[in-house]
Amino acid sequence: MENLINLSINWNLGISLTILGYSIVLLSLTFLFGVYTLIPKIINWSNSRNLRRQGRHECAEKESLGLSGEVSAAISMALYYYLNELHDIESGKITIKKISKRYTPWSSKIYSMNSYKK
Repeated sequence: MENLINLSINWNLGISLTILGYSIVLLSLTFLFGVYTLIPKIINWSNSRNLRRQGRHECAEKESLGLSGEVSAAISMALYYYLNELHDIESGKITIKKISKRYTPWSSKIYSMNSYKK
């Protein structure tokens, strides 16, 4: 009977710990969702404020100052091609040199594990 009482105390503690853990994870994910949805709005607000200071009010009144997907893809491909041109032209030859390794007890254990005695 004493074991059942201890088990019920531990069970209640486990349930409360589980509920607490799930609620912490849910609250942190909700917070991160809010932060990640707020970041683009803050960036657009900052960009429109800078455009107003520069005197370009017609650009600042646009709803979205971001780039479209096609423009982002074109810029990323241009950067990719530009950065690949900076590398040297390689010969494409692969050479493999066999280097003998010094003795370690780990390698000998591997060989002894697979040997079968007759």
